[in-house]
Amino acid sequence: MLKRENTFAELAENFNWDIPERFNIGVAACDRWADGFGRRAIIFEDRHGQVTTYSFDQLKALSNQLANHWTRSGIKCGDRIAIFLPQCVETVIAHLAAYKIGAIALPLFYLFGPDALQYRLGDSGAAALVTDIEGARKIDGIRAGLPALRAVYCIETNAEDYPPDCRAFHASIAAQSPAFAPMDTLAEDPALIIYTSGTTGKPKGALHAHRVLLGHLPGVELSHDFFPQEDDLMWTPADWAWIGGLLDVLLPSLYHGVPVLARRFEKFEPAAVFELLARHKVRNIFFPPTALKMLRAIAEPKQQWDFTLRSVASGGEALGDELIAWGQQALGVTINEFYGQTECNIVISGCAVLFPRKSGTIGRAVPGHTVAIVDERGVPVAPGVSGNIAIKSPDPVMFLGYWNNPVATAEKFAGDYLLTGDLGELDGDGYIRYVGRDDDVITSAGYRIGPGPIEECLLKHPAVRMAAVIGKKDAQRTEIVKAFIVLAEGCHPSDALVAEIQDHVRQRLAAHEYPREISFMDALPATVTGKIMRRSLRDSENG
Repeated sequence: MLKRENTFAELAENFNWDIPERFNIGVAACDRWADGFGRRAIIFEDRHGQVTTYSFDQLKALSNQLANHWTRSGIKCGDRIAIFLPQCVETVIAHLAAYKIGAIALPLFYLFGPDALQYRLGDSGAAALVTDIEGARKIDGIRAGLPALRAVYCIETNAEDYPPDCRAFHASIAAQSPAFAPMDTLAEDPALIIYTSGTTGKPKGALHAHRVLLGHLPGVELSHDFFPQEDDLMWTPADWAWIGGLLDVLLPSLYHGVPVLARRFEKFEPAAVFELLARHKVRNIFFPPTALKMLRAIAEPKQQWDFTLRSVASGGEALGDELIAWGQQALGVTINEFYGQTECNIVISGCAVLFPRKSGTIGRAVPGHTVAIVDERGVPVAPGVSGNIAIKSPDPVMFLGYWNNPVATAEKFAGDYLLTGDLGELDGDGYIRYVGRDDDVITSAGYRIGPGPIEECLLKHPAVRMAAVIGKKDAQRTEIVKAFIVLAEGCHPSDALVAEIQDHVRQRLAAHEYPREISFMDALPATVTGKIMRRSLRDSENG
């Protein structure tokens, strides 16, 4: 935990990591707060507004029961357990139980379609999966191609609606003992796989150790102006399957004994968000920039709702001066921007109460992390020179490697530095300016989207012969996904075909990945070796 200092220089100089040899996320984020006094942990509000509060004592008992059930069912240390759920208490229980038995949690974005699910479940070799009936129906159609998947659990109680071969989650654990001795894991033992967006090729599984939670703490504490403080309560609209929702919000808050609000909006409505903040007295939020931009549709929100935010953190894309100024006026706080990626998260941040934000920058290196701008050999460059934003290894927040992919792991490093693939510059005061990126990643509404999986999905449509996907500049979302398509013989462009192709991607991958615009072409620009030149398409589209 960061100790408050008068200056950022003092904070950075006096910070030291304290990573124990043995550490277990399940114990650290739950059991140590389960002291019998009913301390609040999760405040769950369903779509009808009904609220249920769960204490750390309850989370400990329920996760222990699940740990006992899984152990008796043959789930063992190192097995992968997939969690395909929205924000709800069962998501938390499944995570905690997986860590306690030494298994590896595999969070899956709730809007994933069957193609995205099949790839991740198959690549990881997941042995068990926890989901709801809707998720189980998606899995049912692909389960025959997942031989390692031995058990699928549904969290609803109406078992008559289950697809075939599903187990009742709550009934399975009800008779189990609430006492369990968690595995005494090493801090370096694997705990979690989070798949990247597939920015270059297929998505890769970033494997993290139990220490990743401790590695996140300085960045979370700094970006929330020295979190935690008295009466803090955290919420994010981000799915807990992404590293932003899970390790920027859920697990660090529970580690500090701070309650987390669980509320998923099927559609983001600014008025409903402000009502939620006021109703639950939310003090701390992590919002992607696109969500913040959507909140601007409400004029003078403080005149309509009595909310009292203490800190707002945001990351995933550049905020800009205008959005920062709006936050100060409308939300009453200075939004702290932070930077990181799935492999090595929250290594750069702002902190409004400690140092001023500098226009055009994304913050300073978080204490405990050595961030540099390096060349292609991993050698730091001079201030003001553009290069790759990189983090020196070893680092507690850094991944162990890509799951079953040592070649890609090695390619991620140059010398002692992990390369983010993003370009930046360091100024003389230690602020970092984000310049751009050297890959084809699309940043849309806070999501980092790789073109590869979308192009692959498009090619499965019978009308598509060739496809290329880029990010097109967009005022609200930063970028939108745009597809360029060469049609198969006998197929002709039409509005109906555009809608059909969009729905094809939306249903098979995820709602945020479908192409919002489609252009039909006679041929795609390509190199002499046949590689599609996305850069040429981007340049022609974005000017």
